[in-house]
Amino acid sequence: MSTPKVAIVFYSMYGHIQKLAEAEQAGLKKVGINADLFQVPETLPEEVLTKMHAPPKSTYPTIDPATLETYDAFLLGIPTRYGSFPAQWKAFWDATGKQWATGGFWGKYAGLFVSSAGLGGGQESTSIAAMSTLAHHGIIYVPLGYKPAFPILTNVSEVRGGSPWGAGTFAASDGSRQPSALEIELATIHGESFGTAIKKVAF
Repeated sequence: MSTPKVAIVFYSMYGHIQKLAEAEQAGLKKVGINADLFQVPETLPEEVLTKMHAPPKSTYPTIDPATLETYDAFLLGIPTRYGSFPAQWKAFWDATGKQWATGGFWGKYAGLFVSSAGLGGGQESTSIAAMSTLAHHGIIYVPLGYKPAFPILTNVSEVRGGSPWGAGTFAASDGSRQPSALEIELATIHGESFGTAIKKVAF
């Protein structure tokens, strides 16, 4: 058995999902998987991003569907937009017609981590909405579940994102809230548990 080749692919306007992506990468490293970090391409012009007070993009490379096809498994970082994919992620998936027709992603493994402005902002519905895309491509979804992080997922003493669907964070409506230590810990556990699960498969 060889070590699975894993990509962590995210879109992050204000850096929240990027921080979770880096924590997921650290979790994967705990089980001996050196995952590569990528961003999906931006679709908004710089003028609009400036008006939205978005910070400069990180230096992580952008990814295209053909590159993603070379990986065995991927963790997908999705900020919610009205309970579903933002336009940037939707544009990426809309460009995967070749992989859909040829089965380029069929049988690969994926997990999800998300962000939203606040409670009830669509973290769970975004994960559920993603299931349709994964199913159309034949991608095998690996949920976090409760077992790896039961004390965190049942902790109601502080506000935190995340669920058995995957890690998560709250950003506040103006993007001012950064991921908490508990949310970073959950993302690290998520990466570790995802890696543990996929290492059981022969690649």
